[in-house]
Amino acid sequence: MTPKRRQRLLLVGLMLGGVSVAVALGVNAFRQNIMLFHSPTDVVAGAVQPGQPFRVGGMVVEGSVSRSNEDLAVKFELTDHGETIPVSFVGILPDLFREGQGIVAMGALNDSGTFSATEVLAKHDENYMPPEVAEALEKAGKMPGTAATFGSKTVMQP
Repeated sequence: MTPKRRQRLLLVGLMLGGVSVAVALGVNAFRQNIMLFHSPTDVVAGAVQPGQPFRVGGMVVEGSVSRSNEDLAVKFELTDHGETIPVSFVGILPDLFREGQGIVAMGALNDSGTFSATEVLAKHDENYMPPEVAEALEKAGKMPGTAATFGSKTVMQP
């Protein structure tokens, strides 16, 4: 092999190695930042490890919301009508947050089994429900009694 061919082969090998390292770093970063959705039934069943970030959705249990008098801490329970999990959140809740409301919360389980939310999202009008929450409630057979559509799919029957 001539020196010029050896130099080209080395250059191509270095370029392939560099691209491989860049792809591996990108895939690793994507895997660490992905946030999956789970229902309260999945959480109680142990599908999520404590400290692992994920989204959970369901209905806020009536009578479960308790607010701290000293700071912005709020505790409530979230259910898909199959299982219920306790949720704690420190911050300002959306204006549309209330008991009996469908929400999606982002955060992680702590060691005591409470979901520590970093963000809480509420539905935007009286007919909308996040698709993940609708699917979880549909699986549990506990859809509320109002009509709503998401795209071409009716997610709640009147």
